Amino acid sequence: MTMTTAEAGKILDDNFAPWVLELGLGVEALGPDRAILRLPWSARLAREGGALSGQALMAAADTATVIAVSAGRGCYVPMTTVQQSTSFQRAVTGSDVLIEAVLTKLGRRMAFADITLTDEGAGALAARASTVYALLG
Repeated sequence: MTMTTAEAGKILDDNFAPWVLELGLGVEALGPDRAILRLPWSARLAREGGALSGQALMAAADTATVIAVSAGRGCYVPMTTVQQSTSFQRAVTGSDVLIEAVLTKLGRRMAFADITLTDEGAGALAARASTVYALLG
């Protein structure tokens, strides 16, 4: 069963904390092993100097993994982050960020993903992340 972007958006609305929803993430595209989300630029998410905060980027990468796992399974199941590692490569100022989470392994109890975060305005890689999730349901 293929998940639609509307169904993935409902997963965001129904399962994430209010502060995560305040990031304004939107689901752009889905595949059987991936999800692409958009983090819209907001001065509220910027740190001193005007660059998008690392915390916002890390939360977006983490959230994109949940959507990718849900797309891969065809539905949402409870899950939790076991590990996340993020490397920042360039500051993002005044531009949306596209987050692509690609599942590298989706098992019955564990999921692994690689995530790229791209500065849409510059077309340049802003950060990379990897995540490991425990699937609880």
